[in-house]
Amino acid sequence: MVAACATTPPPPPPPPIPVAPEAPVGAVLDDWRGVITAADRDRYQRRAAAWSLALEQAKRQPGSGDLAALGELIDPEAARPSVIPPGGNYRCRTVKLGSQGGEAGLGYVVYGWFACRIENTAQGLKLTKLSGSQRQAGLLFPESDREMVFLGSMALASEPGARAYGQRPERDMVSVLERIGENRWRLVTPWPANESNLDILELVPAPATARRR
Repeated sequence: MVAACATTPPPPPPPPIPVAPEAPVGAVLDDWRGVITAADRDRYQRRAAAWSLALEQAKRQPGSGDLAALGELIDPEAARPSVIPPGGNYRCRTVKLGSQGGEAGLGYVVYGWFACRIENTAQGLKLTKLSGSQRQAGLLFPESDREMVFLGSMALASEPGARAYGQRPERDMVSVLERIGENRWRLVTPWPANESNLDILELVPAPATARRR
C-alpha cells in the first residue's frame, strides 16, 4: 500500500532540439538552381538552340565587324577545363550573334573593348562590366570543370549599377562562363532580352598599367 501511494517521479526532460549552426558570415552561395527564375531556367536549358540559330543567322546575314577573326570565341565546342578565372581587372568586349528582328536585323555585331572586373565577395565570385552602355553584374556559380553559371542583371546607358538578380525580371540574365584559351574566357548569354539571340562577352586580363576605358 505504501508503495502504491508513493508519488511517481516526473519523467526526465526531453533532450534539447539540436540547432543548426548559422551560416558563417561571407558564406559562398553555390546553389544556383535554388535562385534562378523559371524564365532564365528555360533560357539556360535552350542554350544549344540559341547557339544554332544565332550562328546560322550570323553566317548568312550581313553584320558589323570581323566575324571571321573571332575564331574559338564563336565555336560552341571551344570550352576547356579549369574554368575558374582569377580575380582582377579584365578587358572585355561584346559580340552579338543573330537577330531577333529576323532578316531585317544584323546577323552579328562585334563591339570594341571595355572594362570588366572579377572579384571575390562575401557571396562568391562576382563579375561586373564597368563601362559601356550595357553593363551586367552578377555572381558566378560553380557547375563543372568547364562551366560556371552566371546569374545577374543589366544596367543600361547612364543608369547606376545593375540591381541584384531577381529585383527586375526584365533585366535578369543567365549566362555560362567558359575558358576558351590561355587567359581567355567568354560569358555566353542565350536568348538575351533585346536585339540578338546569343550574346558573348569576351574577357582577357587587363595589363597592370592599362587605363579603364
